[in-house]
Amino acid sequence: MNGEPEVHEEFEARLKAYEGRSAAATGVGRDPVNEPMIRHWCEAMGDTSPAYTGPDAIAPPTMLQAWTMAGLTRRPERTAAYDELLTLLDESGHHAVVATDCEQEYLRPLRPGDEITFDSVIESVSGRKATKLGAGYFVTTRTDVRANGEPAGTHRFRILKYAPAQRSSKPAERRPRPVVNRDNAGFWEGVARHALLIQRCTTCTALRFPWLPGCGTCGSPDWDTVEASGEGRVYSYVVMHHPPFPAFEPPYAVGLIELAEGVRIVSNVVGVPYDKVRIGMPVRLEFRRYDDELVLPVFQGVTP
Repeated sequence: MNGEPEVHEEFEARLKAYEGRSAAATGVGRDPVNEPMIRHWCEAMGDTSPAYTGPDAIAPPTMLQAWTMAGLTRRPERTAAYDELLTLLDESGHHAVVATDCEQEYLRPLRPGDEITFDSVIESVSGRKATKLGAGYFVTTRTDVRANGEPAGTHRFRILKYAPAQRSSKPAERRPRPVVNRDNAGFWEGVARHALLIQRCTTCTALRFPWLPGCGTCGSPDWDTVEASGEGRVYSYVVMHHPPFPAFEPPYAVGLIELAEGVRIVSNVVGVPYDKVRIGMPVRLEFRRYDDELVLPVFQGVTP
């Protein structure tokens, strides 16, 4: 099968036998629901809802999984059955893994002080599926979350355990072209001459990025531009491993860069190893040519 693991009905029956078995038993949240974690979450998400502050604050519902997570340590409540299932897939050649999606159901709000407990079950193991990453099996776990002993919500989490597809050699592909329209054409004209332009409202002087047809502060449609100094810092970042895209070579770092002027832009962090990128790292703007047509602003990491 072109180097891929063989599949037998007996093997898939062994996988199906794990459905309904426990994946995590009598788990306990490492911390009660608490205001600092809620504040950090809201700051990271840019969520300013008043429901999450003050004496009657609740936790954002989408934090449901956060209260069950064990950090970088192995979860002590994880069962032997779940480990056996993953080992079976690993040993059959389906050793790569990627998280694909999650679903949540909320039964009651969580409030600071709530003590979290939970149990997880292996809800389903799919038949073998062909994907661009490679053929493999989708494993879905369902976690039932309780607050002070009362049902609070359900979190379904799905992963793909797969055998990486054999890649054929292909000609190098071009990077995707940016979408240029009448609202952002001035920005790309600036990039072409190696200038990173930020919109400035001429009514209230608020800076904005990305470019928009009107001011989000005062609503004025009138604006001019200022050129960014090029200095900034990494406000947040992710390292891209999967899925692979043509013309990109993972792993690579994508940063949310806070410019010295106060606005933020998403771009690649270059010049330092992807695993050395850190929040707060100083960066400096540079313009990188990728082909005869495409120039993009990127940010060079500045190491001490």
